[in-house]
Amino acid sequence: MSDFALMGILNVTPDSFSDGGLWLDPESAVARGEELVRQGATIIDVGGESTRPGADPVTPTEELRRVVPVIDELAKRLPDVTISIDTAKAVVAKAAIDVGATYVNDVTAFTSDPEMLGVVAAHPHVRCCLMHMQGAPRTMQHDPQYGDVVADVEDYLRRRLEEVVEHGIPADRIDLDPGIGFGKRNEHNLRLLRHLDRLVAIGPAIVLGTSRKSTLGRITGRTEPAELVAASVATSVLGYERGVRIFRVHDVAEHRDALLVAEAVLHA
Repeated sequence: MSDFALMGILNVTPDSFSDGGLWLDPESAVARGEELVRQGATIIDVGGESTRPGADPVTPTEELRRVVPVIDELAKRLPDVTISIDTAKAVVAKAAIDVGATYVNDVTAFTSDPEMLGVVAAHPHVRCCLMHMQGAPRTMQHDPQYGDVVADVEDYLRRRLEEVVEHGIPADRIDLDPGIGFGKRNEHNLRLLRHLDRLVAIGPAIVLGTSRKSTLGRITGRTEPAELVAASVATSVLGYERGVRIFRVHDVAEHRDALLVAEAVLHA
């Protein structure tokens, strides 16, 4: 058995940067989730609100309409797969958990909605991911500034971890995400990728999400997200070498093969 996990991205949104509009119909979204599992995903991350730079917020009612039927059906069809809800709203997280989600992925690290901590703490079978983000999705890329981005992100994740543990969620139920591309310039993203080992040393598993992100396009000169698969895989392999073991990706099959090779080499 491999020592890494692939979190397949399933956005049921009209405006996500890479796959917006592709899986709006619940039936097609569920089929896509099943395909991601066949490719090697052990976690399916369902999102109903885009967090791309400049994205507009959606109402809780609309987000619930988008995600609950998909999570409900995926949980029934894929009982051995972890179904994750990608949301910053406690009401959405609670509804998703009620129909089978066992993971809450919050890009605001439970800071946006004060009720989120209680929802996750009340369900001991549910894991969660706390992400670093400077600002909010709509404005986060306007002018992000850091003294030392690695130290700043490390300090934030350590502090947030301690705060969440103090509110009743054990550390062994928490993963951490440095938030590549969330309120960070290209140079910030690259420094974080180079020093992922420092974040791994915090203790909880690190979730790395670089898949098809524009920072890779600026390096390669490619403008279409679908053209950034190879670049995405490269960052995941580098992350694996530095100790990362959870990868949030669009292209599961390609990442699976590359990470299996990286795993074999590092364990030879």
